[in-house]
Amino acid sequence: MLVRADTDDGDDGDDEGNAAVLEERADAAALCARLGLREATLHRFPAGSLPVYAVGERYVLKLFPAASAAEGVAEARVLAHLQGRLPVPTPYVHDAGEYGNGRRYLLMSRLRGDDLAVAWPRVPRADRDRIATEVGETLAALHALDPAPLADVLGPGDWSAFLDAQRATAVSRQRARGLPDPWLERIPDFLDSVRPPAARPDMDGKAAGVLLHTEFMRQHLLIDAHDDWRLTGLVDFEPAMIGDRAYDFVAVGLFVSRGDPRLLGRVLRAYGAAFDPRTLLAHALLHVHSNFPWYLRELPAPPRPTLEALAERWFAADRTRWGE
Repeated sequence: MLVRADTDDGDDGDDEGNAAVLEERADAAALCARLGLREATLHRFPAGSLPVYAVGERYVLKLFPAASAAEGVAEARVLAHLQGRLPVPTPYVHDAGEYGNGRRYLLMSRLRGDDLAVAWPRVPRADRDRIATEVGETLAALHALDPAPLADVLGPGDWSAFLDAQRATAVSRQRARGLPDPWLERIPDFLDSVRPPAARPDMDGKAAGVLLHTEFMRQHLLIDAHDDWRLTGLVDFEPAMIGDRAYDFVAVGLFVSRGDPRLLGRVLRAYGAAFDPRTLLAHALLHVHSNFPWYLRELPAPPRPTLEALAERWFAADRTRWGE
């Protein structure tokens, strides 16, 4: 997860960690020299699953280890596919490729603005409402795009098989996260009672489903406090997939509206569709990065310790003003 702020490079108090970061920084500097950016200042962003550097004021350099090389290819392709087609800016791809031992890099434009998750406490209520509307509009635009040109680099290929595999490991994955037994025991029956629909091919038999960001959250949105709190960017497309559109609303409910039915209602009104809260909670259990112990710590508690109550608490949307 990318957080838009500078940090002291390599100062983590761990010798092995420092050595790894120094080597990584040397790779980044060598790549910048190769790309004609030798004089640019490097600043490593402090969070995220992959190393990301600001290169001066104009560029961002993202590094992908060999194990994540396919994600590097996918993100470059997705960003090129999206360029100029969403209501919120996405990074422009300046260069991408390999830099030895199966590793890849992605050189992108640096979007202006700050991490919305950090800025959120300062955002006025009216602007939060407008942001929720823009989130819905952006997701609608993303899901309206033809994903077929990306089917060769984005998974899972067979959405039904993916859901079945996630269902088979849902309990074990949450147990590994530390979810208590009373919750674990409820998962199989809940998933049996809620069957998320499989993504179906379109009329031409092209790629099933829609183009999914999969981690559409405040942490991946940028905002400019000096420009009336306008959204200025949507980033981090390396986990993009092709599948059912409801899957994208897991992160929206958990990380954008965060259990606020008024905000989620505004997102869905702008998007133009409603979803059964139980379906969204089922997708939350099936999501690749699902972490229910964390959600239970961070999000509003349900009135009763049941998954049905949890679905209503986190994913119910206020629809009282949908007729406007």
